[in-house]
Amino acid sequence: MAPPRAGGAALLSSRLVRRFVPIIILIIGALALYVDLFPGARFAVLSNIDGGLNQPMDTKLGLDLKGGYSVTYQAQPIVDSATGAVRYPDSAAMSTIRGIVEQRVNSTGAVEAIIETEGTDEILVQVPGASDPTAIQKLVGHAGLLTFVPLDRTIYGYQDTSKNPASAVSGTKPLPGAGTPVPSDAGQALFSGDQLDGSGVKAFYDTNQTPAKWAVNLTLKSAASTTFSTWSSSNVGSYFAIVLDGNIVETPFIAQAITTGTAEISGGFTSDSAHQLATLLQYGALPFPLYKLTDSNIPATLGQTFLNQTLLAGGIGIGLVLLFMVVYYRLPGLVACMALTYYGLTVLAVFRIVPVTLTLAGIAGFVLSVGMAVDANILIFERTKEELRAGKTLVSATEAGFNRAWNSIFDSNMSSLITASILYFGGSATIKGFALVLMIGVATSMFTAVTVSRTLLRAVVKQRFAQKAWLHGVTDEEFQARAVSVRSRREARTRV
Repeated sequence: MAPPRAGGAALLSSRLVRRFVPIIILIIGALALYVDLFPGARFAVLSNIDGGLNQPMDTKLGLDLKGGYSVTYQAQPIVDSATGAVRYPDSAAMSTIRGIVEQRVNSTGAVEAIIETEGTDEILVQVPGASDPTAIQKLVGHAGLLTFVPLDRTIYGYQDTSKNPASAVSGTKPLPGAGTPVPSDAGQALFSGDQLDGSGVKAFYDTNQTPAKWAVNLTLKSAASTTFSTWSSSNVGSYFAIVLDGNIVETPFIAQAITTGTAEISGGFTSDSAHQLATLLQYGALPFPLYKLTDSNIPATLGQTFLNQTLLAGGIGIGLVLLFMVVYYRLPGLVACMALTYYGLTVLAVFRIVPVTLTLAGIAGFVLSVGMAVDANILIFERTKEELRAGKTLVSATEAGFNRAWNSIFDSNMSSLITASILYFGGSATIKGFALVLMIGVATSMFTAVTVSRTLLRAVVKQRFAQKAWLHGVTDEEFQARAVSVRSRREARTRV
């Protein structure tokens, strides 16, 4: 038997793609409808992927539309304990503080948070729609100075690891609890947080423990790893204190020698407290401590009335675009309107899943992306008209229209994505919000304008009612050019 031709394999692959693409479109559409319209919908949120599939879906609004929480901190001078000299924060230190605070706030999933330096030693933090201001204060206000302090086993006891399970042996003093200051009789710190590898710090749900609980994984740099390996090897069963800004976080014991440089902190963590500690450790300590000056809830600068007006204006604009597509492009235009409706539902679902904080600038980015999605359809439909006038059948002209317009659509959208990426990584919070919405909109429009529109048109143009010239914006003579061309070729062959 002869081996199958490459062309046959390609044809089979094309048929498989055509068979499964409608299924994928239906699955994505059903998921979008669930996330957008189902009351109490729950799904995964990308900014908190560890939270699983049971997180509430909500459309987040920015400071200009909904308001939020504002707090101002002042960087405090530091006194050198050795020389007594006083160090004051300079512009470089304030820039470092701003960067660390911004990373901490962004780790909570807040988008378009405003973090700005004011004067010479103050920093302003504004978080849109913050539901827990206390958590923001704890996250931002902590200096984040972490130390690992050994506790004398004769004073605070130890765990007898020769037994299974290990049993506690009491010392002369009770073990200090979480939130208490470091006792004066504790040993010298083994190492500090700046000797952690930030990329190896992660909060996770440890299912290997019984019962399962939240924990924080740490990876030590080489010098700290060697120090901890030496100490833990000779102190199996001893307690040590994990100290953050002078207060104890946890007092675990050494179950076995830790020689790999990787350690796990576990105890009474909740999901929020574990992620908060991981964030503080991951982005490092502030160079100067912060003192809270003022905090307040801030009202929306534009308000609900302005939001309603903006949505009405956007709705009218999009409605006029849809009307133009139906009037000018007729049947393909109607298909494009269906694809744009699908596009709108899909983009809103992505906004909730990411999540994206919508501001007035973000809404403008969405409306702009709708226009770009329509532009792609216009390129396709005009190309299809050209193919019909060249004498191709309706089905062939439709396929050719999509294939030949794809390069232009791809180049145009990639240029927009590159520009939006530059704005996102180099702009302010407001510019980032606009750029993020635009990137999501453009990427989604490439899927809907090509895949969804193409799938719908493939199904429609095969129907009998679609075989009319006026439904495709061409004249009867142009639509019949195919038949004339075919007859001419047949007559020529007959004469030969």
